[in-house]
Amino acid sequence: MDPRGLLAARLRSHRLTAPAATVVDAARHMLAVQSQDLLAGRWALGARTGSTPTLDAVDAAFARGELVRAWTQRGTLHIIPARDLAWVLSVTGDRQRQQAAGRHRALGIDAELLDAAWSAVGPSVRDGGCTRVEIFALLQTAGIEPAGQRGIHLLFALTVAGFICQGPLEATRSSGGRGSIARDQRFVAVEDWITESARPDDPLAELFVRYIDGHGPAGVRDFAWWSGLTRGAARDAAGRAVGRVREVGDGLFSALRAPRRTLDEATSFALPAFDEYYISYADRTPVCDADRLDAVGPGKNGMVRPTLVERGRVVGVWSHADATRGAPAELLDPDADAAAAASALARFARFVGD
Repeated sequence: MDPRGLLAARLRSHRLTAPAATVVDAARHMLAVQSQDLLAGRWALGARTGSTPTLDAVDAAFARGELVRAWTQRGTLHIIPARDLAWVLSVTGDRQRQQAAGRHRALGIDAELLDAAWSAVGPSVRDGGCTRVEIFALLQTAGIEPAGQRGIHLLFALTVAGFICQGPLEATRSSGGRGSIARDQRFVAVEDWITESARPDDPLAELFVRYIDGHGPAGVRDFAWWSGLTRGAARDAAGRAVGRVREVGDGLFSALRAPRRTLDEATSFALPAFDEYYISYADRTPVCDADRLDAVGPGKNGMVRPTLVERGRVVGVWSHADATRGAPAELLDPDADAAAAASALARFARFVGD
C-alpha cells in the first residue's frame, strides 16, 4: 500500500476523518483507547467524535456505566465499553499476569494476599465504589501495606481477575477556577456495575477484528504490540479472523467496511498523550518521521507527548495544560499550518470547557 493511501485509510479507521456520532460510539469502534492519563483518554474519544464533544459527555457515559477504565492489555490502563471488558480480559488476562509475575513476587502478591485484599475492599466497592486513596486506606486497616507500588499492583491484579474496574468520576475544582474537572475515578465491583457483557464466539479472533476495524491497515506485528499477546498468538488470531477482515498487501489487513469519510485528509488534529493513532503500532514511522520520534516519545520517563497531526503525519507536539491557556503547539515541521494547528488546539480547549 502506498504511504498516502495508508495514512488516508488509518485516518478513517481511527474515526478522525470519519468521526463517530457520540463519544460512546467512538469507544465502541476503537474498543480500547490507552488512558493511563485520564484526561488524554477522554480526549482521545472526543477527538474522534463529530460536532462539539465535551468532557461532560464522556464523564456522563462513565456515570451511566457505558464506559469503564481498566488494565485491559500490556499492563496499561485503557478506556473500554463496559460490555467488552470481560471477553477482552479473557484473551489478555493470562498474558498480563505472566508479564507481571516477577514484580508481584517481589511485592509479595500471591493468591492468598489477593483474596485478603478483596475481602478488605469488596464490601465498599460494591457499595458505591471507592477512590484509590480510599482503597489504600482500607488495605492498611486490614494490615496490607499499599506503599511501594504494592497497592497499585493489587488494584491491577484485582482488575485482571475480573473483580473491579474504574467507573464513575468525581468532580474536583480546578486550580484556575474554570469549573469542575473530574480527575479521579471510583473503583467499582464488576459484577454489580456491569449489567451486560458481550460474548463473542471466538474472543481471540474478535480482538483481532476489532483492532483492525479501529486501527487498520495494520499487520500481525502491530496487533501483537497493541494487544500485548505473543507473536504466535497474534498469528493465530489473524488466521481465525479470515473472512472478517481483508488483506491489502504488505502483510496488512483492513476492515471489510471502513467508516464513511466526512472530513478532508488535510484536516489538522490535536491528539492527546499516548494516542492510539501514534502508539498502537510496532512501527510508528508511517505517521511520524524517524527524526521526530524522540520529540514525541516514549521518553525516559515513559511519556508519549500529545501530537499535532496534519495530512496524517505528526508535525508538532503540544501540552494539555498549555492548550487550555491558549499557548501554541511546538511545530516540528517548518511547513506546518500554524492556523490549522491553532484551530485544532481550540477544539481541545472547547472540549474541556475553556
